[in-house]
Amino acid sequence: MIAALKTYISGWRISFPPTAADIFVGLFCLWWLLLVIFYAFPGIDLATSHYFFTPATCDATALAGDVCGSFTLAGNWFLKNLRVIFFRLPYVVAIVQLGFLIACYTQHGATFNAVRARNLKVALGSLLIGPGLIVNLILKEHWGRPRPVSVTEFGGMMDFVQAGSFAGKCVSNCSFISGEAASAGWLLCLLVFIPQPARTGLFLPVVAVSLLTPMMRLAFGGHFLSDIILGWLLAVVVFAGLYAFTDSSHRPKNSEI
Repeated sequence: MIAALKTYISGWRISFPPTAADIFVGLFCLWWLLLVIFYAFPGIDLATSHYFFTPATCDATALAGDVCGSFTLAGNWFLKNLRVIFFRLPYVVAIVQLGFLIACYTQHGATFNAVRARNLKVALGSLLIGPGLIVNLILKEHWGRPRPVSVTEFGGMMDFVQAGSFAGKCVSNCSFISGEAASAGWLLCLLVFIPQPARTGLFLPVVAVSLLTPMMRLAFGGHFLSDIILGWLLAVVVFAGLYAFTDSSHRPKNSEI
């Protein structure tokens, strides 16, 4: 599969309008470009996190050079509860989708909606592969990047490392990359499958949830800017990739989108 992707990229030419595969490759390359930028310019992460950090006077027990203060928005009652709602929302949606998918397969023959079943499988599959497998089971558990609240620049005990670095000392559930941002990015992708006029009505609320979720993680000191952008975009990349794969596998070779 990786060899096939390399072959595709080497001969890639953008078509107009772009195909689903074109969109996937473009997003895939954008993800890696952003990772390189954040790795090369780590000050971006520190500067954006500093914006939400409120310094405080250290007490007598603090050592020389210690940084004292907190991410004050993390203690806001309203935002804390809003975060819980937004955190659970994608998984509530996924459970509903699973019910719809099961209902699809209770139909047979002419009543079976193959397109709807395919869309539901793309949605659920991209949630499992992106936020589930890649983000939470692989990257967050093995990359080792400390969260902002854990680094010395913000009163923690660990050294800051840039996005993509393996030098971090975090052991588990680390900062790179944000699982909540990935789930929020996945939620936005579902608008593709919602028919009109419901799509227009849901557009602004879904966009708001999709953007506010990662922003709260940044404001709470739970993730750096690179963690939320790369997490959010990774979910979109996985969704686009699975959509492109199933789109091409269900159409004649000479057909157009």
